[in-house]
Amino acid sequence: MWIFHGDAARFASGVFASREEGLAWVAKHGLTGVLSEYPLGEGCYDAAVAQGRFQPSRPHHGTPSHVAGFSPGLDHVHIAG
Repeated sequence: MWIFHGDAARFASGVFASREEGLAWVAKHGLTGVLSEYPLGEGCYDAAVAQGRFQPSRPHHGTPSHVAGFSPGLDHVHIAG
């Protein structure tokens, strides 16, 4: 799934089934921000570890604050207005 987070926004403002749907919505509203791909059905940290994209190597890896702030690390698009 794809999530749009506008520049300086506190919360995400759109969730889409495809990159194309997200880009069309962003263009329709003339937005700036980042459209990012997220795994569906699991957290970003768990998906990255399971897929071998991240290996915990420091004591803070896997702690609540680390997991809560973990980026998806998948495809993304920066959109400038």
